[in-house]
Amino acid sequence: MSVEAIMHTEFPEGYTVFFGADGKVIMTPQSLEHSSTIRSMQIDTLALGRQAKVTSDVYIDFPADENSAPDLAILREDAQKQGKRYRFEDVLLIAEVVSLSSARKDYDDCTAKYGRYGIPVYLVVDPYAAEVVVHTQPTGTGYIAAHTHKYGTGKLPIDLADGRTFTLDLDELPRPEPETSAR
Repeated sequence: MSVEAIMHTEFPEGYTVFFGADGKVIMTPQSLEHSSTIRSMQIDTLALGRQAKVTSDVYIDFPADENSAPDLAILREDAQKQGKRYRFEDVLLIAEVVSLSSARKDYDDCTAKYGRYGIPVYLVVDPYAAEVVVHTQPTGTGYIAAHTHKYGTGKLPIDLADGRTFTLDLDELPRPEPETSAR
């Protein structure tokens, strides 16, 4: 698909659209819970300062063409773009929000990948289980430590490798709304 065609394409509402380096267009649905959870975490990052380097759904360069666009990433303050993107070495924390279709990827595949590349903190934020799993101490195959924290249990301070603390408010993370029957 050409850039011109993409510019004039209306994509379905509720989808996130990614453009791969190889010209592929990847469309993935984003639920209200997913979007609201990312927004809630973004609000919590404001305590790091307005100029803090925080990204959402922005590609980060990883080796071996394993580039990722995490739901949320907190970068070192001195991070510099290499070309158009930040490098995985600049990442202090990555958070992925579980959607109904991504649970295996977020819990298993991403845990292995982010650990393998030494991302210091990886959060799996699961609105459906109402919990956050904090992975620390990366290894070549994942993480040594994983601690689960339930929604509604207050503020969760998370130490970043640069000495700052990111505080995630577990009381403010949105939960899925029950579906109502159609009229």
